[in-house]
Amino acid sequence: MNSHTYIGLYFSLIFLFLYKAVGYESLNTTIGFASQPLDSSNFDIQKPYDVPVSSRYKFSNGVHKLWVMKSDKPHSKGSKTSPRTEIRIQGYDYSSGVWQFEAQGYVPRGTNGVCIMQIFGSKPPTATTTMLIVSNSNLNYYTNSGIILSNVYNKWFRLNVIHDVKGNTVKVYIDGVLKHQGPGRGGTSHYFKCGVYSGVGASDYMESRWKDIKIFKLIE
Repeated sequence: MNSHTYIGLYFSLIFLFLYKAVGYESLNTTIGFASQPLDSSNFDIQKPYDVPVSSRYKFSNGVHKLWVMKSDKPHSKGSKTSPRTEIRIQGYDYSSGVWQFEAQGYVPRGTNGVCIMQIFGSKPPTATTTMLIVSNSNLNYYTNSGIILSNVYNKWFRLNVIHDVKGNTVKVYIDGVLKHQGPGRGGTSHYFKCGVYSGVGASDYMESRWKDIKIFKLIE
């Protein structure tokens, strides 16, 4: 082995050490979890009440495409909530254990001021335990609790969100890298949602795409 090879190996080891030390090691977050069966019956499409599902949702080639307009009606008549088109995962509501959402996500450029994934359920007066919000080209944990993914537009990313009910913790990973770890918000019942739910600073048109959606539960 010549001196150039030794130098190359030395710098490779240094890079690997620093890569792990600063928290950029990609992890398989599903080890120890059991995948739960999912089919179309588990995907409840919530959309503005006055339009058909097909005008705000499309499933093609394994990709769920969801979009909503800032001017749209809420999910139901009389509701004061903001416009949304979301996949509500049904059949896996939970009040205990450790649960994980996994999917590949995509946000087209121009989408802004919108929640694309959430864990519903918390102690009043709040309604959610987790919200991932697109704002100013970044994916954020809520509005001002840290950037999950910078420059989120026009690229696929793998999202894993782990909720430990008893431990009251939430972890968020992007492409296997831990981006957020913090307390939950309590509550007695939870479920996962993804799509577009307009909020502060919403653009006129909002869209997100999802594929390979999976739900896991920790094996106890």
